[in-house]
Amino acid sequence: MQIELKEISIKELADGYQDNAEDGIVGYGGELDIRPPYQRNFIYKETQRNAVIDTVSKGFPLNVMYWAVREISGYEVIDGQQRTISICQYVKGFFSCRNLFGRHDNLAFHNLTEDQQEKILNYKLMVYLCSGTQSEKLEWFETINIAGEELSKQELRNAVYVGTWVADAKKWFSKSGCPAYSIGNKYLNGELNRQIYLETAIKWISNDRIDSYMSEYQHKPNANALWMYFQSIINWIEITFPKYRKDMKGVDWGGLHRKYSANSYNPAEIEAEISKLYANSEVDNKKGIYEFVLKPNKTVADDRLLSKRVFDDADKATKYEQQNHKCTICNEEFELENMHGDHITPWSAGGRTILDNLQMLCRDCNLKKSAQAL
Repeated sequence: MQIELKEISIKELADGYQDNAEDGIVGYGGELDIRPPYQRNFIYKETQRNAVIDTVSKGFPLNVMYWAVREISGYEVIDGQQRTISICQYVKGFFSCRNLFGRHDNLAFHNLTEDQQEKILNYKLMVYLCSGTQSEKLEWFETINIAGEELSKQELRNAVYVGTWVADAKKWFSKSGCPAYSIGNKYLNGELNRQIYLETAIKWISNDRIDSYMSEYQHKPNANALWMYFQSIINWIEITFPKYRKDMKGVDWGGLHRKYSANSYNPAEIEAEISKLYANSEVDNKKGIYEFVLKPNKTVADDRLLSKRVFDDADKATKYEQQNHKCTICNEEFELENMHGDHITPWSAGGRTILDNLQMLCRDCNLKKSAQAL
């Protein structure tokens, strides 16, 4: 890895600046790719953007930037995209700033005096030009971003496996108004521009082997298989669960689809069971309802999906005294700390977590009862 320090003026940087939205941004006479495939979209807020211009106008130093030298020709930004876009957008008249050069009104670049414009255009940026293999550049990219706004894991994966497949996958899963958002936003958490939709889709199709999947498909011409698989999951959700509830957002639908999509379900019966569980005040985990209703041959152990309420210490102490400190199965006497609160009528069979449905069992009897229920 070779690293060379170079001074570049803002005038040189902004020369040929073009923002083609999601198709890319270039500057430095068209030689600099400001948004290469692994970079995030512009995320600076107004105060951060204006702070960059204020720093430049005062002649204070900005943090050093890093550009990768491409194998054929030109450069790409490794670190400094946000500062670069802020500077170029101001010089090209995209926005105005307050409190520049001692003036309190908003000033666009064309509002500045000629000498003030020259001061900004002649400002020198310190840029490290990094030459080396792709893996070396990407390792450096990950290292220098630790101190900045940390990239998501998927943003880093997009860098490692950059190619035709990632470029096409982002069309389906990463761009504003993309097809994946249109059909899946009710069911997925996360932001498009942090690549969460893309990460989720790959996790679903690969059974959480995201890196292996991206490595295999890196140079494939398109991500059609991923998009079709994603659609099949959304279709399965909407057929199986015809009534939407807000708790459906963020459920691991890929995992449920993998385990249960081959089974046959009656959506009306599924909905009736869901409604009953929503009406049960003892169900704490509403998201767990969706796997619970899909499970065939449910057991007591499946109650954990619903985070059913456990007996509190006061009830267990009361019942312990009522039982004269004895286990109701083996009739042996035990200390309270060596006994467990157990539902007489199992929770899954409609038994409630109330004192009348509580019995205190010793550890061994409780384990035997649980094993028999399985």
